[in-house]
Amino acid sequence: MNTTVIKQSDKDALDIAREYLLSGAVIVFATDTVYGIGCMVDQALAIERIYAIKERDKLKAIPVLIGKTGQLQQIAQHVSPAADQLITTFWPGALTIIVKKNPNLPQQLTGYDTVGVRMPDHEWLRQLLIICGPLAVTSANISGQPSLSTAESVLLSLDGRIDLLVDGGQCNGGIPSTVIDCTSEPVKILRDGAISKDVLKSLS
Repeated sequence: MNTTVIKQSDKDALDIAREYLLSGAVIVFATDTVYGIGCMVDQALAIERIYAIKERDKLKAIPVLIGKTGQLQQIAQHVSPAADQLITTFWPGALTIIVKKNPNLPQQLTGYDTVGVRMPDHEWLRQLLIICGPLAVTSANISGQPSLSTAESVLLSLDGRIDLLVDGGQCNGGIPSTVIDCTSEPVKILRDGAISKDVLKSLS
């Protein structure tokens, strides 16, 4: 399989990416942190392909990216007041919240009753998420290897495995998102990240 490469700056890049995704493809694109590999959140076979492409342990759930808060109801069974406050304060940005998942989501996405959700601080990607809907997205690398911040490094690693690569230039890389479990009170920090504990405590 040949991987098609387009530039994020192309005027029809959003439409092309959308067509690929709706057809069940697995694509790679720039995010506000590193390059991500994604597919439509409701396409079980495409999610299985992401696990195969990345050689990822199937016990590791795949997070979901959304483009607007209204899409959260497609993913979450319930959003607590504490989660709502975090969303209002830190989205779009480097905050992943863990919520009880909508039971209609494919089992391949997560074998648990929870799912991680984030709204990226990346304008082009949010536009794609708005026109397509939520995407199952994880870092575009072979599991256990470093995350990738350029389209060139993605091609070296995944050429022929993915259907489409949207070249968005150099990603910021750096610190991963902070992960907070919002399924119980009080919320619990599961992974330290870009949003510090001190900032989070100031909201309490």
